[in-house]
Formats: sequence, C-alpha cells, structure tokens
Amino acid sequence: MSIAEERIERLASLAREAASECRDDRARRYVRLARRLAERNRLSLPTELERFACDACDRYRRPGKNARVRLQDGHVVVTCDCGEQARYPYDA
Repeated sequence: MSIAEERIERLASLAREAASECRDDRARRYVRLARRLAERNRLSLPTELERFACDACDRYRRPGKNARVRLQDGHVVVTCDCGEQARYPYDA
C-alpha cells in the first residue's frame, strides 16, 4: 500500500468521525483532501468514501441525518440534502 493510499484511508476515517460529531465543515474538508489526493495519484477512492461522499457538494452523507436512502428495483438511491442522487446496485 502506498503512502497516498494510506493517507486517503486515514482521511476517510477522519471524515466519518467528524460527520458523526456533527462537524460537517471539517468532514467536507477531509473529503475534498482525499479526492484531490486520489486524483493526483490516479487512485480510486475507497468504496466507503465513494458511497458516503456527495459528488456535488463533497458532504459526508449520513443516512437519516443529511441523506435519504431508498430501495428501488434492484438498486439503492441515496439523496443528499443538496438534491444530488447516487444510485448503487444491490442483490436482493
């Protein structure tokens, strides 16, 4: 594992912790840093961060707090407070 991958993992965990403590501005900063680091090093984001970070506003989504989760015909629809929707497949 490279240094960049380790740092991205650490930023993802820091974003989750900050979001759970209702520090949304700090969580957003961690998400932005992780995205920039991944882009610079041509790495993909961890699945957890990919699923829980909004593409439009970089907010760390917390289901029930600032995101709505719905199931529709074989996929999960996660709607952020900003209105952006993300869809992920699932096996029933």
